[in-house]
Amino acid sequence: MAGNENSYEGRQNHIRTLALPAIEVFENIYPDRDYNIHLNFPEFTAICPKTGLPDFGVVDLDYTPDKVCLELKSLKEYFLAFRSVGIFHENVVNRVLDDLIDVARMRSAKISVVYNARGGIVTTVSRSYNRA
Repeated sequence: MAGNENSYEGRQNHIRTLALPAIEVFENIYPDRDYNIHLNFPEFTAICPKTGLPDFGVVDLDYTPDKVCLELKSLKEYFLAFRSVGIFHENVVNRVLDDLIDVARMRSAKISVVYNARGGIVTTVSRSYNRA
């Protein structure tokens, strides 16, 4: 529906190039072992690009590191930056995992974000990655 103010068209074109804080890493001194790291961020907040209201969610991240591990303070600052970003749920999961893969080159990862009910609907978006 071109020209309709309710249209979502074009509201997310900037997400792939959006400037966000850098995620830091540190050396994994056990790169010869497969082990899992589970992170839970229960206070994720972003802005609904349609209404301008906050969306609250819980981020769960599981990954198997390779040469580096994610540094938690920088990851927290990265997540906090979304508090002022208008972004759809689906785009959060894809952008975050893309950024994590770029910086950490982990062996595998899965991210899941469970959003609090909005309009009576709880939304869960997840994505997995396995390095070939």
